Amino acid sequence: MRNFLFEHIEPFNVDYLKVSDIHTIYYEESGNKDGIPVLVLHGGPGAGSSSIYRRFFDPEYYRIILFDQRGSGKSKPFAEIKENTTWDLVNDIEKLRKELEIKNLILFGGSWGSTLALSYAITFPTSVNALILRGVYLCRKVEMDWYYQGGASFFYPDRWEKFISIIPENERNNMIQAYHNRICNEPYDKAILYAKNWSQWEAATINLIPSEELINEFGEVKFAIAFAKIETHYFINKVFFNSDNFILDNVDKIENIKTKIVHGRYDIPCPLQNAWELNKRLKNSELIIVDNAGHSTYERGIQEALIRATEELKIN
Repeated sequence: MRNFLFEHIEPFNVDYLKVSDIHTIYYEESGNKDGIPVLVLHGGPGAGSSSIYRRFFDPEYYRIILFDQRGSGKSKPFAEIKENTTWDLVNDIEKLRKELEIKNLILFGGSWGSTLALSYAITFPTSVNALILRGVYLCRKVEMDWYYQGGASFFYPDRWEKFISIIPENERNNMIQAYHNRICNEPYDKAILYAKNWSQWEAATINLIPSEELINEFGEVKFAIAFAKIETHYFINKVFFNSDNFILDNVDKIENIKTKIVHGRYDIPCPLQNAWELNKRLKNSELIIVDNAGHSTYERGIQEALIRATEELKIN
């Protein structure tokens, strides 16, 4: 059993798929061309994929597929929020599955990627072999209020003060809307300041021990504008779910799918309660609580648990 990341590999196939009149998504394949297909769903929404995701899988066993969701990463047009909803992304996954002539997928997703994985599985349950989820996010109002309306400030009062400081007091009752309005409507040079502040609030709170390097990375202009614009677009629209508890209301459709859930005990953006509730509702699920971690994929305890999950699925 490995307890560290696999060696870096390069894709054997890189391409684009036209998914709508507006959007074309980037995707890549690495590992074993004839291996078990696993599709990685990145977070955000709007964060884009990273080459590090290839390293969670044995490249001799898995056919590793990464893609950038609409408006993210290398997908085109960049930072576009038109025709960009949860259900557009669910349909993009289905189009990509058919394009690659894959019958069944393992879905690997963290944070927003877990939301998207669960949404796809609920919609196309017969196309999913297994789920590997990290930092479960069910996108309920209570979760958004916790993180964007002050709950998380009890752990990060210094970072929270910076986050709210550029929003007038009379608009702080809806921080998501206030940021979205400015990111989308202010002149570009001003919008960037709001996008960076939004993104760096998340970067400051996703590790058990905050990383200044990561905070700086989240503040890079290209990343910040796509991340903040797309994320606030989704969140003001309640991620386009038709009910506040959409995933748990529909969990019966996926209750028998083999599911591995990895969650840091000190996850601030996506509290452990989310994973706990989901796990209790799934019949074929295992919850792995990582006691020395927060939310980030980059924490060693999270990485070790995820790799253990990908290795155990080979056996089972």
